[in-house]
Amino acid sequence: MLHRRALLLGTAIAGAATGLRVPAFAADKHLTVLTSLPSLSFPFFVHMQKQLRAEADKLGNVTLLETDGQNSAPKQTGDVEAAITKGVDAIVISPLDVNAMAPAVQEAVSAKVPVVTIDRRINKVPGILAHVGADNVKGGEAQGEAIVAAFPNGARVFHLQGQPGAGPAIDRNKGLHSVLDQHKDKFKIVFEQTANFARDQALSVTESGLAGLSEPPDVIVCANDDMALGALEAARARNLKNVKIYGFDALPEALARVKDGSMAGTVEQFPGEQSRIAMDIAVAFARDGKQPASKLVLITPIVITKANLDKAERLSEMP
Repeated sequence: MLHRRALLLGTAIAGAATGLRVPAFAADKHLTVLTSLPSLSFPFFVHMQKQLRAEADKLGNVTLLETDGQNSAPKQTGDVEAAITKGVDAIVISPLDVNAMAPAVQEAVSAKVPVVTIDRRINKVPGILAHVGADNVKGGEAQGEAIVAAFPNGARVFHLQGQPGAGPAIDRNKGLHSVLDQHKDKFKIVFEQTANFARDQALSVTESGLAGLSEPPDVIVCANDDMALGALEAARARNLKNVKIYGFDALPEALARVKDGSMAGTVEQFPGEQSRIAMDIAVAFARDGKQPASKLVLITPIVITKANLDKAERLSEMP
């Protein structure tokens, strides 16, 4: 893993080529880096923050300005603007909404602050140093392929989508549909609605959706694990033991449900690796001007089932 990350960091180049503020070479230079995540009420982002902090500690002489977007674009925007005013050396951000956060990120880029995005990519802002994330389209495709493999004769599919405007939600939906839509004669989506990546909303939306169906679905597929766990609770309340539930994120609690058979699978997108690579890129540039070898680093997600639990990044945290 260390060799892989080293290759991604590339070599130093002149600042004039990028318009970014390139520091003098100083391996021991103290840095202040803003980390901005959409909401630390989600276990996924708590894990990412821990990994960002751990990598900063490992690199040494890096102070993190850790902020919580609190699921609010104005809050996250304010955090970024305050960091620019304070003169941070770099920003590592996962934008709550890729469109709503574009002006704040543009402000940072215009101020020549190096910005690395993680998990959620902002395409509308030129000059971002790098993006590190999962290929969420491929993750959605992996979910769809797992469903097709599990139901060779077809299935009725209940789909909980992620937060509108969030890049991962858009891409996962695209990937899932790209697979299932090829088999419309056998795979029918009987319910499809957002639950905003939230467990409580998934519980209520699933309860309502199931109540409105004449017969239960064969599959409940969700754009993240929090929603999958909420849907599982709703399915259990209706004693639907044969419904296969698929999540996305490979949270420890979801891994436990995969292990005991309550969930059929979850998608691992390696958020810890994303976070570590992003911090490496930000610090390498802010400290001694090293550009990443690639400005777009996409990790290919995989579906975790009982058969390959050992591939999960957070297996050791499983309750």
